[in-house]
Amino acid sequence: MPAVTVDNILSLPRIPLPDASATPRPVKTVTTAPTGYEGEGFPVRRAFAGIDLPALDPFIHMDQMGEVNYAPGEPKGTPWHPHRGFETVTYMIDGIMEHQDSHGGGGIISGGDTQWMTAGAGILHIEAPPEHLVQSGGLFHGVQLWVNLPRDNKLASPRYQDITGNKVALLSSDDGGALVRVIAGEVAGHHGPGSTYTPIALAHATVAPGASVSLPWNRDFNALVYVLAGAGTVGADRRPIHMGQTALFGRGDTIEFTASDAPDSRSESLEVFVLGGKPIREPVAMAGPFVMNTKSEVLQAFEDYQAGRFGVAAPPVHE
Repeated sequence: MPAVTVDNILSLPRIPLPDASATPRPVKTVTTAPTGYEGEGFPVRRAFAGIDLPALDPFIHMDQMGEVNYAPGEPKGTPWHPHRGFETVTYMIDGIMEHQDSHGGGGIISGGDTQWMTAGAGILHIEAPPEHLVQSGGLFHGVQLWVNLPRDNKLASPRYQDITGNKVALLSSDDGGALVRVIAGEVAGHHGPGSTYTPIALAHATVAPGASVSLPWNRDFNALVYVLAGAGTVGADRRPIHMGQTALFGRGDTIEFTASDAPDSRSESLEVFVLGGKPIREPVAMAGPFVMNTKSEVLQAFEDYQAGRFGVAAPPVHE
């Protein structure tokens, strides 16, 4: 799981130890993601299954894509499909994904890169491995997160952010036991490159065996930790957690997690995706690829899509 790494973690800015008055956030629930298939048949884990939508706000949905090692000819993607009313954030850890959309956005993302697409008023897009990866096969692993848009931004003009791995903010835990990659928002005074409509923070942390992390976290944000690989504990009471599980935290000042002393056969480290945001607290009406405020707005989205108002699918472009 390479994503973005550094030769000397101690050369990075340090996350300070929490103040003595800081309150660790309690762990409210730990849930296990069921497995399924997306698009043309690539395997996913549904990270938010079993968590009430109000507790996720402003997030809607998240899949861990893979981790899967494809044989030649096996890699799969998604066909052209529409979205309206939210943003899709695709973070690639291993492998390569090619994206196109009906507004001319797109590109290729690979290990450590993030594709941030604001569907807004409506867009068509396609995500697929490039032809050379289909032919060769290989490792494929990533995360796709859906971020809700506030009512006033539901019909914003679509936009695309290409966030390459070399743009993320890299931090070290106080003792050098963890590498934290800040993709969006602010963590310990350091800002990630992602531009958001809703105040949120996204980070990917790699924690060495036995090491602990205490991340300062905005008190106005909710907080979730999803385990991409490895095992460890979360919260001050060290609740056990392992790959494919999500911890939902209560209110407080810091998020705490610790890697197991004994790495498993799949990963030497604890790999976690940390996310939180300021709740929008608006009604949510969802159906398939549309996330709106009312049922009538969802029905309008289907009508607009069927009438061709989301743009036109373009012929595929392969590297």
